[in-house]
Amino acid sequence: MKHWSRADGLSAAAANSPDVRRTLRNRSRYEVANNSYARGITLTLANDVVGTGPRLQMLTANDAANRFVESEFYAWAESVGLAEKLRTMRLSRVADGESFGLLTNNQRVDAAVKLDLRLIEADQVASPTLSPDTGRYLDGIRFDADGNPIAYDVLRNHPGDGLFLVDDEFDTVPAAAVLHYFRCDRPGQIRGIPDITPALPLFAQLRRFTLAVLAAAETAAEFAGILYTDAPANGEADAAEPFEPIELEKRMLLTMPGGWKMAQMKSEQPSTTYAEFKKEILNEIARCLNMPFNVAVGNSSGYNYASGRLDHQTYFKSIRVEQSQLARVVLDRILHAWLREAILIEGYLPNSLRTLDSTFEHQWFWDGHEHVDPAKEANAQKIRLASHTTTLAIEFARQGRDWETELKQRAKEIALMRDLGLTIESETDSPSEPDATEDHAEDAESQTA
Repeated sequence: MKHWSRADGLSAAAANSPDVRRTLRNRSRYEVANNSYARGITLTLANDVVGTGPRLQMLTANDAANRFVESEFYAWAESVGLAEKLRTMRLSRVADGESFGLLTNNQRVDAAVKLDLRLIEADQVASPTLSPDTGRYLDGIRFDADGNPIAYDVLRNHPGDGLFLVDDEFDTVPAAAVLHYFRCDRPGQIRGIPDITPALPLFAQLRRFTLAVLAAAETAAEFAGILYTDAPANGEADAAEPFEPIELEKRMLLTMPGGWKMAQMKSEQPSTTYAEFKKEILNEIARCLNMPFNVAVGNSSGYNYASGRLDHQTYFKSIRVEQSQLARVVLDRILHAWLREAILIEGYLPNSLRTLDSTFEHQWFWDGHEHVDPAKEANAQKIRLASHTTTLAIEFARQGRDWETELKQRAKEIALMRDLGLTIESETDSPSEPDATEDHAEDAESQTA
C-alpha cells in the first residue's frame, strides 16, 4: 500500500505541473553538477548524439546550387556555434527535461545570413503572475483549437536571477520563432521532465553507500590498535582500565600488562560486494538513458567482443532515434528559417532555390561511430557491396560522410597518384591462388568488375 500510495490518475499536464517540474529540475541539476558519474553520462550522451555537429546535404536537381547552399550553411553554422548549442540543448534535456531556442536576428553574426539561435532555460518559459491556465493556455504556451502551439510567453529575466521580480515583464514570442526540444512520453504532454528522473533516487543511494563505506574505513583507521586478552572472565590477567587510551611513542617497544595482547584493528571496508553494488546501481542508472554499462562508466574491462557489440547495437539505435528527432524538431526548422532569410538577400541564392514553394529535399549527416574491430567491419562492408545488399551512400552515411564528396576526393587522389607515378593498390592486387577452384576465380572476376 505504501508503494502504490503515490499512484494517481492525473493527466500528463497535471502530473508535470510547474511545481513538480521545478523540483525535478533543481534536483537533476544538482546531481549533474555534483556527481561525477551523472556529469560523465550526460556529457557522453550529448557528444554521441550531436558529435561535432550535423552536416547538410541538399538533394535538389541542381548540383551546383546544392554545393553552394551546403557550403554557405556550414559557414553560417560555424559562425553561430550551432554544434555547441545543439550539445547544450541535449544536455539541458537530460537535467531540465526540455530546451528552448529562439530564432533571432543578430547583426554580429559573421555570415551573409544574420539568423541566430538563442537558447533559454525552461524556467523562463512560464505563465506570468496572475495569468490563469486554461485549455488554450498552459505553462506559458498558447494553443489554437487544434492543440497547436501559437505563442510562447518568455520571461525577460530568469526567475533565479537577483534582478527577477514577482511581476517581472515578459515577451510573447510566436511559435514560428521558438524551438521546443523535449521527449513526449504521454499523449497530451506539453512540457518535458528530466531524462534522469527515474535515476535520481539511485544517485542518492550510490552517494549514501559510498559515504557509509568511507566512514567505516575511516573509523577503523582511527584506531592504532586494540588491547585484548584470551583469559576467561575472572581469569589470571592484570587489571586494565576498560576503553582507556594508551599513548604510543614513535619507534618504541611497548610492554603490555600480564595476560593482555596488542593487535591492530582490521578494516573490513570496502567489502568484496562494494564494487558489485556500485556496478548494479550504475547499470540501473544508465538504463533509463538506453546507455550500456561500459559506456556509462567508461570501463569495458569485463566485456568481450560479442558483448560489446550487442550492447552498442541497442545504444546506437537509440542515438539514431534521437538524431532523427533533433533533425525534425530543430534542424529542419533552422534550415527553413535560414533559406527564408537567404532568399531576402538579393542575388545571394541561385535562381533555382529562390522560392519556398517547392520542397527542398535534403538530409543530415551525423558523426559515425567507430567500430570495435575495424578489420572485421571493413571485410563485412566489402561483402555487402559485392553482394549488392548495400550502397556507397549507405556505407558513407554510417560514417557521417557524404558519398559524392568522398568519391570526388578519391578520384582526385587517384589521378594525382597516376601523374606522380605512384602505384595504386587496387591495380597491383595479386592474382588468385594457384589452387583456387574455377568457381572462386569467377567470383573474383565478377567482384573486380
